[in-house]
Amino acid sequence: MAQRLPEWLTIRLPRPDTIKEVEQMMRGKNLHTVCESARCPNLPECWSKKTATFMILGDTCTRSCGFCAIKVGKGLELDPFEPLNVAKTTKDLGLKHVVVTSVARDDLKDEGAGQFAKTINALHKELPHVIVEVLTPDFKGKEECIRTVCEAHPEIYNHNIETVERLHTIVRPQAKYSRTMRLLEMVKEIDPTIYTKSGIMLGLGETKDEVVKTLQDLRNLGVDAITIGQYLRPTMKHLPVVEYIHPDVFKEYEVIGEEMGFAFVASGPFIRSSYNAIAFSEKVMAERLERAGYVAPEATNQLRVLQ
Repeated sequence: MAQRLPEWLTIRLPRPDTIKEVEQMMRGKNLHTVCESARCPNLPECWSKKTATFMILGDTCTRSCGFCAIKVGKGLELDPFEPLNVAKTTKDLGLKHVVVTSVARDDLKDEGAGQFAKTINALHKELPHVIVEVLTPDFKGKEECIRTVCEAHPEIYNHNIETVERLHTIVRPQAKYSRTMRLLEMVKEIDPTIYTKSGIMLGLGETKDEVVKTLQDLRNLGVDAITIGQYLRPTMKHLPVVEYIHPDVFKEYEVIGEEMGFAFVASGPFIRSSYNAIAFSEKVMAERLERAGYVAPEATNQLRVLQ
């Protein structure tokens, strides 16, 4: 029997009119968002604020992680207009901080790194002051692919560790803990000016000591920002939730991360790697956001998630 969601799991009250507007804009340019494909619980809030995480390289992943709702299969043919369409839609939405992620494309020679670079370049050309955050797959650890993305100069390079080392073979069977760590290390070696970021999910059976070790491993590599959130099972076919972590525990990890020296720590039940991503920019790149004319949105009401 599925566990009942605890009372602290909440989402923001949606604004259906704005959600529909963003959806139509995405479909009109043949774009995908991880918000939809991964069944993100924050979709109503983010879309009502006209923010979204673009997912390039199609909507079909060549890997099958135990936690992810994105469909698996043969990768789609690359859309040559995708980079420019992402840039134009970002401009239409009035975004000052844009997140670009993708499915894994193990079928491509460059793992999709070239499309990331083209998208970053298009964004910077269309919107010179926009802050670009990329959330990439691991590219099988290929240095040339990581370098291709870094040389396009994204402001933030995000790659999620997702879980503790012991659980990697269950949660991410086609990835490796050491490979993720090495990728984040290489980004800093290639371009130390790029901020690095990673994220971990809780509730899959990890211990506190394992979480702390993972945070320390990331910080030892100079990772600047960390997100810590609750794993929520997208369908009955995915890994079950072992435990719903109390908000007090998330707060404890936030304090631990800050004491380790992370420049930014976001820790809470509904935190996701790209949720409210602009908060990091507000802290470390405030002057650039100001030049871009960014004004922080007002807070909205909360609504209980129903199980």
